[in-house]
Amino acid sequence: EVQLVESGGGLVQAGGSLRLSCAASGITFDDYSIGWVRQAPGKEREGVSWLSISDGSAYYSVPVKGRFTISSDIAKNTVYLQMNSLKPEDTAAYYCVARWGRFTSPNLHDYNYWGQGTQVTVSS
Repeated sequence: EVQLVESGGGLVQAGGSLRLSCAASGITFDDYSIGWVRQAPGKEREGVSWLSISDGSAYYSVPVKGRFTISSDIAKNTVYLQMNSLKPEDTAAYYCVARWGRFTSPNLHDYNYWGQGTQVTVSS
């Protein structure tokens, strides 16, 4: 059974930092691409960042580029999202998502495994 378990969310002031973790089990980790998706109240889900575990290619959405960094620890089957210079508009539930294959995709429907999410709240 594939499981993605997020952690690291919380409440932080604007300008602060958080690091989210996604621990994956039930998959051959480096056969997958893993990403982060967020959903703010009343808004549609949006892709934030994607990582090809096998070749390390990383991609970011425009709103977070330059502030967020995605990385992985293959020994721990874990993907991280380091979030710096947080803004109130980053407030959302953040979900870890995974799809088989080394190629990432910005299309959320291409990710067939989703975690339960972790809440990030940025106060102004």
